Amino acid sequence: MTGPLFPYKESPSQTAGPYVHIGLTPNFCGITGVYAADLGLAMVTDKTQGERITLEGRVFDGAGSLLKDALVEIWQADADGIYHARATPDFCGWGRCPADAETGVFRFDTIKPGRVPFPDGRLQAPHINVWIVARGINLGLNTRIYFEDEAEANAADPVLGRIEHRDRVATLIAKGGAGRYSHDIHLQGAQETIFFDI
Repeated sequence: MTGPLFPYKESPSQTAGPYVHIGLTPNFCGITGVYAADLGLAMVTDKTQGERITLEGRVFDGAGSLLKDALVEIWQADADGIYHARATPDFCGWGRCPADAETGVFRFDTIKPGRVPFPDGRLQAPHINVWIVARGINLGLNTRIYFEDEAEANAADPVLGRIEHRDRVATLIAKGGAGRYSHDIHLQGAQETIFFDI
């Protein structure tokens, strides 16, 4: 015999606060002994195939203030455009980085991803998927980062092509080349980054 069903309501969301760093990057917070190194800091080894790149950026709030407590995670395909279901010893395709407490800069040493097939067979431009949490954010924000030096691929990308306000495409494009890219993320305001509802 089953018991009665109670219509429980969803608990309200809470902002991440300082606990996201304590739980996800304890060494960064000065809490040692949990992990030898915080998970997600090292994405590549000397055996990783592909073009090595460094991606740096900052996160700004709606008032234009730098968020020094942001935490950024990235997911990406390998150099052949393949997402791996499990981490490999040479490339895991996932990284996590807290913003520097002084400068607010996040940094990933990784490889430039290959072109991932879209469901209809077209190839997407090289891109990195991004998830951001920080104070004042109830649910993590999802966006993408494309590359300025992939203009032809960007022009044919099926996701970028769906953006109605074409002047906002630039909010997804990292500047740079030759292995070094920079990209700032704006949560609100005139330069607000495009975020994806996924």
